[in-house]
Amino acid sequence: MTTFAKLNYELSEYKPNIINYPFMRKIKLVEVRSEIAAGTRGASLGIDALKIASLDKKSNFFTKFDPINVPDANNYLWKGNKHPHAKYIDGVYQVLKNVYSTVESLRLEKKFPIVLAGDHSTAAGTIMGIKAANPDKRLGVIWIDAHADLHTPYTTPSGNMHGMPLAMCIHTDNLDCQVNEPEELTIQYWEKIKNIGGEYPKINPEDIVFISVRDTEEPEDHLISKYGIRNFTTEEVRQKGVANIAQQALDVLKDCDQIYISFDVDSMDSSISVGTGTPVPNGLTVEEAIQLNAELIKDKRVCCWEIVEVNPTLDTENLMAENAFEVLEATTSSLVDNF
Repeated sequence: MTTFAKLNYELSEYKPNIINYPFMRKIKLVEVRSEIAAGTRGASLGIDALKIASLDKKSNFFTKFDPINVPDANNYLWKGNKHPHAKYIDGVYQVLKNVYSTVESLRLEKKFPIVLAGDHSTAAGTIMGIKAANPDKRLGVIWIDAHADLHTPYTTPSGNMHGMPLAMCIHTDNLDCQVNEPEELTIQYWEKIKNIGGEYPKINPEDIVFISVRDTEEPEDHLISKYGIRNFTTEEVRQKGVANIAQQALDVLKDCDQIYISFDVDSMDSSISVGTGTPVPNGLTVEEAIQLNAELIKDKRVCCWEIVEVNPTLDTENLMAENAFEVLEATTSSLVDNF
């Protein structure tokens, strides 16, 4: 039986008989077309680029799910930026609340969100939603990305908030490395963002695992060193093998009750990730990304998976979306096969 035939079988007339199977994942596709926190315009088109890629590959993937479309705040881009150290933070706050409430509702319903998003800032809303649904459960994060995304308005060199989601979730300002003086209104929004879903850190810094992170600035390196955040480099993936690294990453999070995986397409090598805003050399191959995500998602603690930052305006052939779709389809197939 093919993967999708199996999915149809399990979600059809036999669904009432298996709904309480202990490791059943009830998938819900979540689409977030936000690009407000990116430095380059076009990430809002990434989801539709993935759908075009699926058609080009003659895949019926997107016919299998009834997606939720989370309202974005891209209209703030027309209003002009008033926050140089946290660009469009007023709009980012709005979209993060939208993502948070959507994911919280899905997790309360025991659904497994597969999130397709534009810019990576919205991952903070996802984390906040997961934590709000199960506040007593310790949440670990596997961050597959070229970047650490640990900046704050006090440390950012660009002001682009897709570089800040993990800082939001660990509740840090990183004032030890302060280089900026954000305006008072910016600080007020920053505090509101950190407190979405509760006035406390949503994750412990020690419960973050990086894979293939290779483009960081000194303030981020400070936090990585301070908290001992593990980063499995691309070289380690090659030397030790994907399956070994996946198991080691999960072992780091052995004390976590739940795990969220966020896959930024710029984790793949810049020769592959042309259609993304911040490509970086020395990244993963498509095959490594597929195997890595497929291995990780088999862990029964994984409660949400996400793919972000496809930008087709930077890629006239839509090759980035085609590669990203391969990762999406293979990861979802592995999830279904491991019901």
